[in-house]
Amino acid sequence: MAASDAALAMPSVREHVRAGQAIPAHPLALTANRMLDERRQRALTRYYIAADAGGIAVGVHTTQFAIRDPAVGLYRPVLELAMSTARETLGAHRRRPFAMIAGVCGHTAQARTEAEIASALGYDLGLLSLGNWRTESEAELLDHCRIVAEVIPLFGFYLQPAVGGRVLSYAFWREFAEIPNLWAIKIAPFNRYQTIDVVRAVVESGRDDIALYTGNDDNIVADLVTPFSFVAGGARVTRWIDGGLLGQWAVWTRAAVNLLHAAKAARAQLSVDRELLTRGAALTDANAAIFDTANRFAGCIPGIHEVLRRQGLLAGTWCLDPAETLSAGQADEITRVSRNYPELADDAFVASGLDSWLR
Repeated sequence: MAASDAALAMPSVREHVRAGQAIPAHPLALTANRMLDERRQRALTRYYIAADAGGIAVGVHTTQFAIRDPAVGLYRPVLELAMSTARETLGAHRRRPFAMIAGVCGHTAQARTEAEIASALGYDLGLLSLGNWRTESEAELLDHCRIVAEVIPLFGFYLQPAVGGRVLSYAFWREFAEIPNLWAIKIAPFNRYQTIDVVRAVVESGRDDIALYTGNDDNIVADLVTPFSFVAGGARVTRWIDGGLLGQWAVWTRAAVNLLHAAKAARAQLSVDRELLTRGAALTDANAAIFDTANRFAGCIPGIHEVLRRQGLLAGTWCLDPAETLSAGQADEITRVSRNYPELADDAFVASGLDSWLR
């Protein structure tokens, strides 16, 4: 097949996202003096691409919101570094579909500026966090979302209240689903009722072009293998959650890709075997250790860093905030789940590629 024919045959990024992918939320690699470690930051991007992730989300919670602090000034540099590394690894025109997603947050002026930066750098979507909107009405939030959608396609984001989100009504998501430039929604309230609100809102909007992604790190497998069924327009409609965009998938990413393949296979067979459900429970247990649920997620980002440090991808667990460290006993918990559930990890895969990614 000629190169031009191959390009024509390759799905668009939007089709790729709609098909359901494993997308890690990209961490921030720092040196011991809390400066950007460009070598290891590039290595992480190369790792995710080599692991067959369907894209990466950069400038999100896992990348640390403090990169936007004027005293830190890392929002644009980190986005640029990820884009240049992806282009170098995949080719300027991406030899396979790969979604580049930029975190966008703040009130409208800030969010619009971040969306403009991301769009200018070539990012495909903006993952829109509403964490800064604490007291405004849902109508004001929707106006904000529509404005940002004029700049970049939206990846909506239902963020759990425990880490800065707010509860949003079914009516909000139903109207949100009407935004023409909405491509996808990350559902991460860590709450079954609120998860159903989003899926039902999309189904009842009549739009089948909006991709649904789990961000519920505590319930990944169940989200991916559950058929959600609602009556809409006088007919029963079943929707699946298509893929995952997860902080949990920032670690053990190759195994996460394989897990998504297994979930899709179970959906196609219309049956879920016990082993897959068992793996889901194991993943929730592992997530509790890595995300530090015992301490209300205080060690979430350092926990991700600790797994990557043990694999050699990061040099340490440093965060921009010196007070953000592993909680007491968290390292022991990570050791426990790593030993108990080796099938969730991809240590051998990382070891085989580490030197090339750190070049």
